[in-house]
Amino acid sequence: MTVEPQAVPLHHPLPGFAPLSVPPYIAMPDTDTTPAPRSAHPVLLCADDYGLAPGVNEAIRDLIAAGRLTATSAMTLCPYWAGGAAPLKELADKADVGLHFTLTDQPPLGSLPRLAPDGKLPPLGRLMKLAYSGGLDPKEIREELARQLDAFSAAWGGPPAYIDGHQHVHQLPTVRNAVADALAALPGAYVRLCGEPVRAVLRRGVAVPKTLLIGGLGGGLARRTRSRGIPANDRFAGVYDFSGRQPFPELMARFLDRPAGRLLVMVHPGIPDEALRRADPLVDQRKVEHDYLKSPAFAALLAEKNIRLTRFAGFPAP
Repeated sequence: MTVEPQAVPLHHPLPGFAPLSVPPYIAMPDTDTTPAPRSAHPVLLCADDYGLAPGVNEAIRDLIAAGRLTATSAMTLCPYWAGGAAPLKELADKADVGLHFTLTDQPPLGSLPRLAPDGKLPPLGRLMKLAYSGGLDPKEIREELARQLDAFSAAWGGPPAYIDGHQHVHQLPTVRNAVADALAALPGAYVRLCGEPVRAVLRRGVAVPKTLLIGGLGGGLARRTRSRGIPANDRFAGVYDFSGRQPFPELMARFLDRPAGRLLVMVHPGIPDEALRRADPLVDQRKVEHDYLKSPAFAALLAEKNIRLTRFAGFPAP
């Protein structure tokens, strides 16, 4: 039997007025098909080489202040670290600051008779050859790491939030043991891991051989740090050839495409100056990076990709 909906009379009508009735309530279907908003994916955007030159320092601070960077790695053996630490500390609530452990091309902070007999650290190719042939002196590496950590703390007033390596040297044999031990003595400090799934590297299609090589070198460090419970990112991007042949906005769009896990993206912004030209061959491309990262176009890319820039503490627990 079908029961038809009935009008419901209102009780106690006023004198002289006919009783009123309320039409029956009929539920309407929910026709709102608007998808629920997705939560933004956190990405850590880290600028390398703070301390290398005044223009690099200025560019990095500019981007941190604008909310366009969430970490920077300091080369504490460079002459512009000590003076650059104080203005960077004014932005300490906006970005993680870590040690960019350096073992190439710069003067070390102490005597290294085997690695730098002439007072200058070797180029990357020679360092890698020594590392993979057992030619690095573990004592020298540990002592130089301790000096660079001390230089960080002396200027910053505390330990680094993380350790990574200039030209990814923290991943090399002998070096990675010293880095893992140093991190274990810094509770809460994290490490930059440079590996990511091969499928992701191939899909991105940017500097594929270089990216796979850098990632492949990091397996030993990843095993050591994970076994000791040292926090780390689990995705990495930002490797390219710095040639400028491919527009940097296109590269960033690829680096940030379909972010997954705890993604750390590496950049190298700077403002060219004579100190930078003397210290490093990478000069003009740094300005290209700085200008784009500061631009409205980069803000639009973050919105399009539904990305929220974060410090490491903003990543969800693994």
